[in-house]
Amino acid sequence: MNEQFKDALFDSPIIAAIKDDEGLERCLLCDAKIIFVLYGDILTIPSIVERINEKNKLAFVHVDLISGLYSCEVAVDFIKTKTRASGIISTKSQVILRAKELGLYTVMRFFVIDSMAISNIEKQMKQAKPDVIEVMPALMPKIVAKIVSKVKCPVIGGGLVSDKEDVYSVLNAGATAISSTNRDVWFE
Repeated sequence: MNEQFKDALFDSPIIAAIKDDEGLERCLLCDAKIIFVLYGDILTIPSIVERINEKNKLAFVHVDLISGLYSCEVAVDFIKTKTRASGIISTKSQVILRAKELGLYTVMRFFVIDSMAISNIEKQMKQAKPDVIEVMPALMPKIVAKIVSKVKCPVIGGGLVSDKEDVYSVLNAGATAISSTNRDVWFE
């Protein structure tokens, strides 16, 4: 993992996740050094990323959520050639692998809904080797701790984090950072 990304992740453990233009405006004012972009389309994503870059923040585009892009390797090619995003987020191994080939940072998102999902994390980690994983929902400290003990990369807890107590709970479970669309968490 590149030092700039690693430093941003460890120095600023709250990641602002944005899902609309209002969130974009607010995240530009917060202390978060990493921004997860969870909205946009093929026409708007270059300008969204540029606004984030202008504030010296790292933009990570969730390629699975960008309208007009199908979650496949060519979507990553588009992000690489048409934006200055630092990295991508995806739930798909082939997308993560392509991003790594292109030199983008990678966050692989996992939804932990049962014990099979935890086993799936280990299998997909061996195949895709993302820089970081994001576990959702984050508000399961025992599960977050179990996953942290099984993987050899930083873990981000995301989803349902709504206050300072939630942030501490996830970080105390061993997560390196949390991501949240809740703007109140960004400014605590």
